[in-house]
Amino acid sequence: MERRQFLKIVSLASVSMLGNVPLIAAEKRPNILFIMSDDHSSEAIGAYGGRLAKLNPTPTIDKLAAEGIICRNTFCTNSICSPSRASILTGQYSHTNGVTSLGGRVAEKDQTLPLNLRQAGYQTAVVGKWHLNTQPLSFDFYKVLKGQGNYDNPTFFERESPRAKEVKSQETGYCSDLIYENSVKWLEQRDKRKPFALFYHFKAPHGPWKYHDRYASLYRDLDMPEPESLWDNKEHGSLATRGHNDELITQIGSSVGRRHRSRTQIRYLKKELARQGKKSLVDNLDNLSDDEIKGMSYQAYVKGYLRCVRGVDDNIRKMLEFLKAEGQLDNTIIVYTSDQGMFLGEHDFIDKRWMYEESLRMPFIVRYPRAIKAGTATDALINNTDFAPMLLDYAGVKTPGSMQGTSFRPILETRKEPDDWRTATYYRYWLHMAHHYNPAHFGIRTKEWKLIFFYGQPEKVPKEGKKKSPKSIFTPPGWELYNMQDDFQEMNNLYGKPGYAKITKQLKRELKELREELGDSDDDFPHIKVVVERHWDDDLKESLKISNHLSENADELNSFEKPEKLKKSKKSKK
Repeated sequence: MERRQFLKIVSLASVSMLGNVPLIAAEKRPNILFIMSDDHSSEAIGAYGGRLAKLNPTPTIDKLAAEGIICRNTFCTNSICSPSRASILTGQYSHTNGVTSLGGRVAEKDQTLPLNLRQAGYQTAVVGKWHLNTQPLSFDFYKVLKGQGNYDNPTFFERESPRAKEVKSQETGYCSDLIYENSVKWLEQRDKRKPFALFYHFKAPHGPWKYHDRYASLYRDLDMPEPESLWDNKEHGSLATRGHNDELITQIGSSVGRRHRSRTQIRYLKKELARQGKKSLVDNLDNLSDDEIKGMSYQAYVKGYLRCVRGVDDNIRKMLEFLKAEGQLDNTIIVYTSDQGMFLGEHDFIDKRWMYEESLRMPFIVRYPRAIKAGTATDALINNTDFAPMLLDYAGVKTPGSMQGTSFRPILETRKEPDDWRTATYYRYWLHMAHHYNPAHFGIRTKEWKLIFFYGQPEKVPKEGKKKSPKSIFTPPGWELYNMQDDFQEMNNLYGKPGYAKITKQLKRELKELREELGDSDDDFPHIKVVVERHWDDDLKESLKISNHLSENADELNSFEKPEKLKKSKKSKK
C-alpha cells in the first residue's frame, strides 16, 4: 500500500511556502536537469532490453543508464499528457489536483515543485512542452510550446523573469533542436551563483510524427520487430474491452490497421508513402488485405516514432556535452523520463491511456555519480507523484504536506526499499471513450499482479437531447487480472478463472483500501459510484447479460448502463 496515509491538503501559503527551509547548504546542493520526452515507451529505450533494443534507438539515454540507475517499475497514475504532467508538478493524483483529462489547469500557487525549488534558492526554468492550460508562472524563466506545438518552425511563449511580460515568437528550425538551443541559452545567461533546476521537455516523440530530414534514412532498410499481440491477442481483454463475441473490438481502442472503425494509423502510412514518392502504392492501399495494411502501417508507425526518438537522444547528448564543458556534469542530478508510456502495436493498439503495461510504465533513469552507483537498477514500485518529493529531497527541502507522493532517494542510493514502502500503486484513467476510444477504468499494480476494473462511464452524464458522441457511450463493466511475472505481455486475463478467486479477493481489498486512503471516493460522481458498487463482486453474469444484449444490438452503444437506469436502481436499493 502507499507509504503514508494522505493528509488533507494544507494551504501552500502556510506550509509549502513558509515551512520548507533548505536542510543543506546551497553550495552543496546539486543542480537538477529533469529531462522529459512525450510518449516515450520503455520498449523503445535500449537499456530496458525490449524487442526494439537491438536497433540501438537511444545510445545517449542508454549511457545515462549505464552511469546511473534504471528504475524498472516506475508507473504513471493517469496515462495521458496533461494529467501526468500535473501529477509531476504537484506530487498529487489526478482526483486531488483536479487535472483528470486534457486541458487541465494547475494554478501558479499550486505548482508546488518549482515553487519550493525557488524558495530553496534554485534558479528555475522550463523549456519545451508544457501542455497545461495555465502558464508555468512559478518558474523564474519559461519558454514553452502552446499545447502540442509543431515539429517544424514552432511557436514559443516566453517570459524572461517573473516581472517580465510574456512574449510570443515563431522560430525557424526543428522543435527538438530549438528546445536544446533555448535551454543552453538560458544556462549560459543564468545566475551562476545559484544551483539551477532546468526542466528540459521535448515534444517528441508525440504523434503525428514529423522527423527531421537527417533521420529519413534511419531504419529505412530494416524490418521493425513485431509484437506477437499485434497479430494474436489470445486471452487478453474482457467483456468490457472485447465484448462477449468480440463485437466491441471495432469500436474500442484505436488500431494500427483497419480493426477500429474510426481511429487507425493508416493516414500516417499514406503520408509516409507520399513522402517517399510512392503515390501509386497510396492509390492501391484499398486493394490490399487487412493483414497487408496492418503490416505496412506498423512498419511506418514504428520507424517514424523511432526517428523522432533519435532527435531527442541526440539533443540530450549535446546537453550532456555542454554540462561537461561547463564543469557541471557530475554536480547535476540528471533524470530521464517520459510523461507516460506508449503503445507500439502491442495488442494492435496505438497511443496510451490504457492501464496495460506499455502505456502504464514510465522510463525513469537517474545519473548522479556523487550519490548513485553506476550500472545499478531497482524494481521498487514508484509512481509519478513521487518525482517531486525525490527532487525536493535532493534540494534539501522537506516534502510539502500537500503532496501524496514520497521521496525515493534512499532507494536510488541503496537499492533497498524501506520497510514501509508501497507494495502497490494506483491508476485511474478518466477520459472515457474520447479521442482513442478507451473506456474509463481504474486498478492496482503490484510487483506480481495487476487488477483492472473498467467501469465504462464518463465523468459528466450527457444531457438529454444532446447530440451523441463517443464520450456519451456507456460501455460494459468488466474486470481483468494479469500475472505480471508469468505473463508480462498480458495475454491471459485470469479474472473469473478457476484457482484465482483468492488473489482476486485480496487485490480487490487492497484496491478498495488504496482508493479510500487516497481519497478517490467518487462521491461527486454518483452514476460512477453505482456501477462500481454494483459490479465490485461481479461474477461476470450481469456483465455477460449486458454484453449479450450488445451482440444482438451491436449498433446500440448507448443501450447499456444508462445513468437514468442506474439512478432507479440506486433508489430501489434504498
